[in-house]
Amino acid sequence: MTDAQLPAQWTLRRIRDVSGDQEAVVLDTERTVKWVAGPGAHEVLRPEIVLGFHGLCLVKPVDDEDWYMGSLYDDGSIDCWAAYDELYEALRGL
Repeated sequence: MTDAQLPAQWTLRRIRDVSGDQEAVVLDTERTVKWVAGPGAHEVLRPEIVLGFHGLCLVKPVDDEDWYMGSLYDDGSIDCWAAYDELYEALRGL
C-alpha cells in the first residue's frame, strides 16, 4: 500500500511519528476482522485499511468512518475491542 492509499493528509511516516512506533506497517486487508467488544454474536468487519503495530492493529472498515483497535493473532485474524472517531485519536490510544 502506498501513502496515496492511506487516508487524506496521512503518510506512513506521519503514522509512525504520531503512534511512536517506528516499525508500524500497512498490512494486507485479506484477513478475518471481528468486533468483539459487545455481548453476543461478533460482528465481522470488512477492512479497507489495516495498520499493524506489533501485536496491535488499527482497522478502518469499508463504509465506516471509525477506526477499530484490536489484537493481531498469529493466523492473521484480528479481534477489535475499541473504536475511535479519528485516526489521530486511535494512534495516540495505542
